[in-house]
Amino acid sequence: MISEVFITCAVTGGGAVTTPNVPITPEEIADSAIEAARAGAAVVHIHVRDPKTGRGSRDPALYRKVVQRIRDSNVNPVINLTAGMGCDLVLGGPDCPLPAAAGTDMASAQERLVHVEELRPEICTLDCGTMNFRGGREYVMVNTAGMLSAMAARVQKLGVRPELEVFDSGHLLHVHELIEEGVIDNPPLVQLCMGIRYGAPDNLTNLLALIHQLPPGAIYSTFSIGRKQLPYAALAPLVGANVRVGLEDNRYLARGQLATNAGLVQRTVEILDRMGVRVMSPDEVRQKLALKVHA
Repeated sequence: MISEVFITCAVTGGGAVTTPNVPITPEEIADSAIEAARAGAAVVHIHVRDPKTGRGSRDPALYRKVVQRIRDSNVNPVINLTAGMGCDLVLGGPDCPLPAAAGTDMASAQERLVHVEELRPEICTLDCGTMNFRGGREYVMVNTAGMLSAMAARVQKLGVRPELEVFDSGHLLHVHELIEEGVIDNPPLVQLCMGIRYGAPDNLTNLLALIHQLPPGAIYSTFSIGRKQLPYAALAPLVGANVRVGLEDNRYLARGQLATNAGLVQRTVEILDRMGVRVMSPDEVRQKLALKVHA
Protein backbone atom coordinates (compact mmCIF):
# COMPACT_ATOMS: atom_id res chain seq x y z
CA MET A 1 0.00 0.00 0.00
CA ILE A 2 1.16 3.54 -0.72
CA SER A 3 0.23 6.40 1.58
CA GLU A 4 -0.18 9.16 -0.99
CA VAL A 5 -1.60 9.22 -4.52
CA PHE A 6 -2.55 11.66 -7.22
CA ILE A 7 -5.94 11.73 -8.88
CA THR A 8 -6.38 12.06 -12.64
CA CYS A 9 -9.79 13.14 -13.92
CA ALA A 10 -10.57 11.92 -17.47
CA VAL A 11 -12.98 14.69 -18.34
CA THR A 12 -14.87 13.71 -21.49
CA GLY A 13 -13.24 11.03 -23.69
CA GLY A 14 -13.98 10.64 -27.36
CA GLY A 15 -16.61 7.90 -27.36
CA ALA A 16 -20.37 8.06 -27.58
CA VAL A 17 -22.10 10.55 -25.30
CA THR A 18 -24.06 8.46 -22.80
CA THR A 19 -25.07 11.09 -20.24
CA PRO A 20 -26.13 14.74 -20.45
CA ASN A 21 -23.36 15.61 -17.99
CA VAL A 22 -20.56 14.80 -20.47
CA PRO A 23 -19.03 18.16 -21.48
CA ILE A 24 -18.93 18.78 -25.23
CA THR A 25 -17.98 22.35 -26.12
CA PRO A 26 -14.48 23.65 -25.34
CA GLU A 27 -15.93 25.90 -22.66
CA GLU A 28 -17.82 23.02 -21.03
CA ILE A 29 -14.78 20.74 -21.15
CA ALA A 30 -12.48 23.38 -19.64
CA ASP A 31 -14.98 24.34 -16.93
CA SER A 32 -15.54 20.69 -16.00
CA ALA A 33 -11.77 20.19 -15.76
CA ILE A 34 -11.44 23.28 -13.56
CA GLU A 35 -14.21 22.04 -11.27
CA ALA A 36 -12.55 18.62 -11.04
CA ALA A 37 -9.25 20.28 -10.12
CA ARG A 38 -10.93 22.30 -7.39
CA ALA A 39 -12.42 19.05 -6.06
CA GLY A 40 -8.96 17.47 -5.77
CA ALA A 41 -7.77 16.22 -9.16
CA ALA A 42 -4.10 17.00 -9.66
CA VAL A 43 -4.19 15.96 -13.34
CA VAL A 44 -6.90 16.58 -15.94
CA HIS A 45 -6.92 14.30 -18.99
CA ILE A 46 -8.38 16.08 -22.00
CA HIS A 47 -10.07 14.97 -25.21
CA VAL A 48 -12.11 17.40 -27.31
CA ARG A 49 -15.39 16.99 -29.15
CA ASP A 50 -16.97 18.58 -32.19
CA PRO A 51 -19.40 21.08 -30.64
CA LYS A 52 -21.97 20.43 -33.39
CA THR A 53 -22.00 16.62 -33.37
CA GLY A 54 -20.56 15.75 -29.94
CA ARG A 55 -18.18 13.28 -31.57
CA GLY A 56 -14.53 13.02 -30.62
CA SER A 57 -12.24 15.34 -32.56
CA ARG A 58 -8.55 16.09 -33.02
CA ASP A 59 -9.01 19.70 -34.14
CA PRO A 60 -6.10 21.71 -32.66
CA ALA A 61 -8.29 24.82 -32.43
CA LEU A 62 -10.61 23.04 -29.99
CA TYR A 63 -7.67 21.91 -27.84
CA ARG A 64 -6.33 25.46 -27.90
CA LYS A 65 -9.57 26.86 -26.49
CA VAL A 66 -9.74 24.25 -23.74
CA VAL A 67 -6.12 24.55 -22.65
CA GLN A 68 -6.09 28.34 -22.68
CA ARG A 69 -9.26 28.51 -20.59
CA ILE A 70 -7.78 26.13 -18.00
CA ARG A 71 -4.48 28.02 -17.92
CA ASP A 72 -6.32 31.33 -17.50
CA SER A 73 -8.25 30.01 -14.48
CA ASN A 74 -7.21 30.33 -10.84
CA VAL A 75 -6.44 26.61 -10.61
CA ASN A 76 -3.27 25.03 -11.94
CA PRO A 77 -3.80 21.31 -12.66
CA VAL A 78 -1.33 19.25 -14.62
CA ILE A 79 -2.70 19.13 -18.17
CA ASN A 80 -2.67 15.75 -19.89
CA LEU A 81 -3.76 15.80 -23.55
CA THR A 82 -4.70 12.66 -25.42
CA ALA A 83 -2.68 11.70 -28.47
CA GLY A 84 -4.95 8.74 -29.05
CA MET A 85 -6.97 10.18 -31.92
CA GLY A 86 -6.10 9.40 -35.53
CA CYS A 87 -5.81 5.64 -35.05
CA ASP A 88 -9.34 4.60 -36.01
CA LEU A 89 -9.70 1.85 -38.60
CA VAL A 90 -13.17 0.60 -39.53
CA LEU A 91 -13.04 -2.40 -41.83
CA GLY A 92 -15.69 -3.18 -44.42
CA GLY A 93 -16.72 -6.51 -42.93
CA PRO A 94 -15.69 -10.18 -43.10
CA ASP A 95 -16.46 -10.53 -46.81
CA CYS A 96 -14.81 -7.30 -47.96
CA PRO A 97 -12.58 -5.77 -45.27
CA LEU A 98 -11.02 -3.23 -47.66
CA PRO A 99 -11.42 -0.47 -48.57
CA ALA A 100 -11.87 0.91 -45.09
CA ALA A 101 -15.38 2.00 -44.14
CA ALA A 102 -16.81 5.28 -42.90
CA GLY A 103 -15.46 6.30 -39.53
CA THR A 104 -11.86 5.51 -40.41
CA ASP A 105 -9.43 8.23 -39.33
CA MET A 106 -5.80 7.23 -39.76
CA ALA A 107 -3.23 10.00 -39.29
CA SER A 108 0.56 10.25 -39.34
CA ALA A 109 2.60 10.51 -36.16
CA GLN A 110 3.15 14.20 -36.86
CA GLU A 111 -0.57 14.85 -37.41
CA ARG A 112 -1.49 13.08 -34.19
CA LEU A 113 0.82 15.38 -32.23
CA VAL A 114 0.00 18.77 -33.79
CA HIS A 115 -1.90 19.95 -30.69
CA VAL A 116 0.81 18.62 -28.36
CA GLU A 117 3.53 20.44 -30.29
CA GLU A 118 1.62 23.71 -30.21
CA LEU A 119 0.30 23.66 -26.65
CA ARG A 120 3.11 21.77 -24.86
CA PRO A 121 1.11 20.12 -22.07
CA GLU A 122 3.08 18.54 -19.27
CA ILE A 123 1.72 15.07 -20.18
CA CYS A 124 0.20 13.45 -23.25
CA THR A 125 -1.02 9.89 -23.66
CA LEU A 126 0.31 7.18 -25.96
CA ASP A 127 -1.89 4.09 -26.43
CA CYS A 128 0.59 1.21 -26.37
CA GLY A 129 -0.89 -1.25 -28.80
CA THR A 130 -3.37 -2.27 -31.46
CA MET A 131 -6.59 -3.90 -30.34
CA ASN A 132 -10.25 -4.49 -31.03
CA PHE A 133 -12.03 -1.81 -29.06
CA ARG A 134 -15.51 -0.76 -28.05
CA GLY A 135 -16.19 1.13 -31.28
CA GLY A 136 -18.06 -1.66 -33.08
CA ARG A 137 -17.46 -5.16 -34.44
CA GLU A 138 -15.27 -3.96 -37.35
CA TYR A 139 -13.42 -1.22 -35.45
CA VAL A 140 -9.71 -1.52 -34.66
CA MET A 141 -7.58 0.91 -32.63
CA VAL A 142 -4.30 0.87 -34.57
CA ASN A 143 -1.01 1.72 -32.88
CA THR A 144 1.91 -0.09 -34.50
CA ALA A 145 5.34 -0.42 -32.94
CA GLY A 146 6.72 1.98 -35.53
CA MET A 147 4.02 4.57 -34.86
CA LEU A 148 4.57 4.39 -31.10
CA SER A 149 8.32 4.73 -31.47
CA ALA A 150 7.98 7.77 -33.75
CA MET A 151 5.43 9.46 -31.48
CA ALA A 152 7.45 8.77 -28.32
CA ALA A 153 10.61 10.18 -29.88
CA ARG A 154 8.79 13.35 -30.95
CA VAL A 155 7.15 13.81 -27.55
CA GLN A 156 10.53 13.38 -25.86
CA LYS A 157 12.02 16.16 -28.01
CA LEU A 158 9.11 18.42 -27.08
CA GLY A 159 9.82 17.91 -23.38
CA VAL A 160 6.39 16.38 -22.74
CA ARG A 161 6.01 13.35 -20.46
CA PRO A 162 4.14 10.48 -22.17
CA GLU A 163 1.60 8.55 -20.14
CA LEU A 164 1.77 5.04 -21.56
CA GLU A 165 -1.73 3.59 -21.78
CA VAL A 166 -1.76 -0.19 -21.30
CA PHE A 167 -4.96 -2.10 -22.07
CA ASP A 168 -3.59 -5.65 -21.99
CA SER A 169 -0.45 -7.57 -21.09
CA GLY A 170 1.04 -7.50 -24.60
CA HIS A 171 1.03 -3.70 -24.50
CA LEU A 172 3.67 -3.81 -21.79
CA LEU A 173 6.06 -5.26 -24.36
CA HIS A 174 5.74 -1.97 -26.24
CA VAL A 175 6.44 -0.10 -23.00
CA HIS A 176 9.64 -2.04 -22.37
CA GLU A 177 10.75 -1.65 -26.00
CA LEU A 178 10.23 2.13 -25.92
CA ILE A 179 12.34 2.33 -22.77
CA GLU A 180 15.06 0.19 -24.38
CA GLU A 181 15.04 2.51 -27.41
CA GLY A 182 15.73 5.45 -25.10
CA VAL A 183 12.63 7.43 -26.12
CA ILE A 184 11.06 7.31 -22.64
CA ASP A 185 12.63 9.37 -19.87
CA ASN A 186 12.64 8.33 -16.22
CA PRO A 187 10.42 7.83 -14.41
CA PRO A 188 8.20 5.97 -16.89
CA LEU A 189 4.54 6.86 -16.36
CA VAL A 190 2.05 4.05 -17.03
CA GLN A 191 -1.75 3.91 -16.93
CA LEU A 192 -3.26 0.42 -16.49
CA CYS A 193 -6.65 0.57 -18.21
CA MET A 194 -8.80 -2.30 -16.94
CA GLY A 195 -12.16 -3.68 -17.97
CA ILE A 196 -12.16 -2.29 -21.52
CA ARG A 197 -13.94 -4.70 -23.83
CA TYR A 198 -11.39 -6.94 -25.61
CA GLY A 199 -8.69 -5.75 -23.21
CA ALA A 200 -7.63 -7.03 -19.80
CA PRO A 201 -10.58 -7.95 -17.56
CA ASP A 202 -10.63 -5.92 -14.35
CA ASN A 203 -10.29 -8.74 -11.83
CA LEU A 204 -7.50 -8.56 -9.26
CA THR A 205 -5.54 -11.44 -10.77
CA ASN A 206 -5.16 -9.64 -14.09
CA LEU A 207 -4.32 -6.32 -12.45
CA LEU A 208 -1.55 -7.86 -10.34
CA ALA A 209 -0.19 -9.71 -13.36
CA LEU A 210 0.19 -6.40 -15.20
CA ILE A 211 1.77 -4.71 -12.18
CA HIS A 212 4.34 -7.51 -11.89
CA GLN A 213 5.40 -6.83 -15.50
CA LEU A 214 5.93 -3.09 -15.12
CA PRO A 215 9.40 -1.66 -15.78
CA PRO A 216 11.51 -0.92 -12.69
CA GLY A 217 10.83 2.49 -11.21
CA ALA A 218 7.57 3.00 -13.07
CA ILE A 219 4.98 5.34 -11.57
CA TYR A 220 1.59 3.95 -12.44
CA SER A 221 -2.12 4.56 -12.11
CA THR A 222 -5.06 2.28 -12.70
CA PHE A 223 -8.78 2.49 -13.30
CA SER A 224 -11.73 0.40 -14.37
CA ILE A 225 -14.78 1.49 -16.30
CA GLY A 226 -18.42 1.70 -15.31
CA ARG A 227 -19.60 0.70 -11.88
CA LYS A 228 -16.16 -0.52 -10.81
CA GLN A 229 -14.54 2.89 -11.22
CA LEU A 230 -14.98 3.99 -7.61
CA PRO A 231 -14.11 0.56 -6.12
CA TYR A 232 -10.92 0.76 -8.18
CA ALA A 233 -10.23 4.16 -6.62
CA ALA A 234 -10.09 2.35 -3.27
CA LEU A 235 -8.14 -0.59 -4.69
CA ALA A 236 -5.46 1.49 -6.42
CA PRO A 237 -3.36 2.55 -3.41
CA LEU A 238 -3.49 -0.99 -2.04
CA VAL A 239 -1.57 -2.17 -5.12
CA GLY A 240 0.79 0.81 -5.29
CA ALA A 241 -1.16 2.72 -7.94
CA ASN A 242 -2.47 6.22 -8.39
CA VAL A 243 -6.12 6.87 -9.26
CA ARG A 244 -8.13 7.85 -12.32
CA VAL A 245 -11.83 8.69 -12.36
CA GLY A 246 -14.04 10.76 -14.65
CA LEU A 247 -16.88 10.78 -17.15
CA GLU A 248 -14.72 9.33 -19.91
CA ASP A 249 -15.04 5.96 -18.19
CA ASN A 250 -18.09 6.09 -15.92
CA ARG A 251 -21.36 8.03 -15.90
CA TYR A 252 -22.74 7.17 -12.44
CA LEU A 253 -21.87 8.35 -8.94
CA ALA A 254 -24.21 5.75 -7.43
CA ARG A 255 -26.97 3.48 -8.70
CA GLY A 256 -29.36 5.69 -10.69
CA GLN A 257 -27.44 8.89 -9.86
CA LEU A 258 -25.67 10.51 -12.79
CA ALA A 259 -22.21 11.80 -11.98
CA THR A 260 -20.26 14.93 -12.74
CA ASN A 261 -16.49 15.02 -12.97
CA ALA A 262 -16.24 17.10 -9.81
CA GLY A 263 -18.61 14.73 -8.01
CA LEU A 264 -16.51 11.69 -8.94
CA VAL A 265 -13.33 13.40 -7.80
CA GLN A 266 -14.92 14.55 -4.55
CA ARG A 267 -16.18 11.03 -3.79
CA THR A 268 -12.71 9.66 -4.55
CA VAL A 269 -11.09 12.14 -2.16
CA GLU A 270 -13.53 11.03 0.55
CA ILE A 271 -12.74 7.35 -0.06
CA LEU A 272 -9.00 7.91 0.06
CA ASP A 273 -9.22 10.12 3.14
CA ARG A 274 -11.11 7.42 5.03
CA MET A 275 -8.37 4.96 4.05
CA GLY A 276 -5.70 7.28 5.43
CA VAL A 277 -4.30 7.99 1.94
CA ARG A 278 -3.20 11.56 1.25
CA VAL A 279 -4.15 13.18 -2.07
CA MET A 280 -1.27 14.96 -3.77
CA SER A 281 -1.41 18.50 -5.16
CA PRO A 282 -0.56 19.41 -8.78
CA ASP A 283 2.81 20.86 -7.81
CA GLU A 284 3.70 17.71 -5.86
CA VAL A 285 2.88 15.67 -8.96
CA ARG A 286 5.06 17.93 -11.10
CA GLN A 287 7.96 17.28 -8.77
CA LYS A 288 7.32 13.53 -8.49
CA LEU A 289 7.11 13.05 -12.26
CA ALA A 290 9.87 15.57 -13.10
CA LEU A 291 7.48 17.40 -15.40
CA LYS A 292 8.49 20.36 -17.54
CA VAL A 293 6.17 23.36 -17.36
CA HIS A 294 6.03 25.09 -20.74
CA ALA A 295 3.43 27.78 -20.16
